[in-house]
Amino acid sequence: MAQAEVAVIVSASNGNGSLDKDTIERIFLGKTASFPDGSQAIPVDQNEGSAAREAFNDKVLGKSSSQLKAYWSRLIFTGKGTPPKESGSDADVVALVAKNPNLVGYVDAAAVDGSVKVVYKFQ
Repeated sequence: MAQAEVAVIVSASNGNGSLDKDTIERIFLGKTASFPDGSQAIPVDQNEGSAAREAFNDKVLGKSSSQLKAYWSRLIFTGKGTPPKESGSDADVVALVAKNPNLVGYVDAAAVDGSVKVVYKFQ
């Protein structure tokens, strides 16, 4: 089975043209709350079990779902972090990110439209 290409997206009005894997990882693991240009960065996850989320967790974050649950449980318990909000499917994430330049999400590359821009891609 060929894996779909996954795109990390921001609003078309976001000032950041691209992000590297390290920056994306830091945003999604709660280690930074801003984009390289200094604007606020709010990560948005897809629903648990989605193909894009599994690929993102594996390829970008380098963690399985259970490792991420344990990671966030520790941070929540110690009051040091909150996991990204889950926002549904590719279409839901595109619609949400398009409306808010502070959001960053990931979708199947086929779901990208003109309302958002791709800042990172992986397979």
